Amino acid sequence: MIDILDKLYKSSGLFSFLGADGWKYIIMIIIAIVLLYLAIFKEFEPYLLIPIGFAMLLVNIPGTNLFVKETVIDNGVEVTKYSGLFGYLYYGVSYGIYPSLIFLGIGATTDFGPLLARPKSMLLGAAAQIGIFITFLGAILFKFTGPEAAAIGIIGGADGPTAILLSSQLAPHLLGAISIAAYSYMALVPVIQPPIIRLLTSKKERVIEMTQLREVSKKEKIIFPIIVSVITITLIPSSAPLIGMLMLGNLIKESGVVPNLITASGKTLLYIVTILLGITIGATTKATNFLQAETLMIIGLGLFAFIIATICGILGAKLMNVMSKEKINPIIGAAGVSAVPMAARVAMKEGKIANANNYLLMHAMGPNVAGVIGSAIAAGLLLSYFG
Repeated sequence: MIDILDKLYKSSGLFSFLGADGWKYIIMIIIAIVLLYLAIFKEFEPYLLIPIGFAMLLVNIPGTNLFVKETVIDNGVEVTKYSGLFGYLYYGVSYGIYPSLIFLGIGATTDFGPLLARPKSMLLGAAAQIGIFITFLGAILFKFTGPEAAAIGIIGGADGPTAILLSSQLAPHLLGAISIAAYSYMALVPVIQPPIIRLLTSKKERVIEMTQLREVSKKEKIIFPIIVSVITITLIPSSAPLIGMLMLGNLIKESGVVPNLITASGKTLLYIVTILLGITIGATTKATNFLQAETLMIIGLGLFAFIIATICGILGAKLMNVMSKEKINPIIGAAGVSAVPMAARVAMKEGKIANANNYLLMHAMGPNVAGVIGSAIAAGLLLSYFG
């Protein structure tokens, strides 16, 4: 009887909690609860942070074996295999399926009209991506490898699915830290960006009122995803999974002939994959792998990346004003990061604070959706070089 009780005790999570690494599991459970609190009560990216936080909670209860990673020899080659419920679901991340399907849903809910109405706003989306490459160099200085630095740098694009795809291909061991950093900073856009906007712009610049955008025809909106796909994927074939799915989703939306597919891709599929993606991200945050010094470095570099991306977008807008007769409000440059539509809403709010007659939302959506394309292209470039 004593042997049975002893075996039962040692097989329980309580035995591991009281072991040498028990404190690590407890810290991770506390972090999971904090994420759930931020998602539910503060509404910080709740659609993703709830499944991430709860999966983190579950995998850090010792003995669950929900996510098991092991290296086996298959025909003389080392192969990483996953098992357990979350482990099997993780194959959708390791093969790049979930991020691409997320982009399909994003495309089906995105209006590229503001970008087409003012094509030069593409430059602001491109300017914001400079933060990715500056952070890449910073990560190299901190002794991260090239692939690891590339995966960390993409946090500056403020695009969660892109960060997940790149890290799963280049640095899967850093996936949890990179994903949580990316989505945390996306959620904190309303906190991080306003001080930067006010610091880098004058009152005179913030009150600039922009002229109404021209109306974009349906034909333009249909042709746009086709042309972007052909040109971008021809130049950077490795961007095909993200750019291709993004533009397919947008073509479904703009075609106007498949309303059921719009609902399926932009709502049903998008939310299903979001749950699966959140679960698998949370599953990678096991205490023994997550609680390391490099995790703190990644979180710090991620914040640096996001700040630099915001600064570059604003400075890009200010430079455009110097070189162009038509003045734009430099606040919209901050929306060049691809946190859609949150960054555009922040730009709108800051514009209204400076000038009650300012309506910057649609103007900011141009750089915002350009940032989505820009981050996918940047990821494709990094993947083609380091992949």
